[in-house]
Amino acid sequence: MTKDFRRCVSCRKIALRTEFWRVVKCHPSNQIAIDLGDTLHQGRSVYLCPTAECLQLAQKKNRLSKSLKTQVSQDIYQALSFRI
Repeated sequence: MTKDFRRCVSCRKIALRTEFWRVVKCHPSNQIAIDLGDTLHQGRSVYLCPTAECLQLAQKKNRLSKSLKTQVSQDIYQALSFRI
């Protein structure tokens, strides 16, 4: 059994991917989606710790947009903040 480790785009913590939020730039539509594990979104993705600190840092430093190579709307940050 292999473990799937990922790194938080904000704090750089390494942990199992199930411990993170996954934000995906879906292929081929290029829409941004939050992967909650109930559906499999394919495309470029970033992982983020489910904490207010990491979310605020990611938003302040525009880390999701930089990593996904597209603009991430405030709606995505707002949707994530409701999950804290």
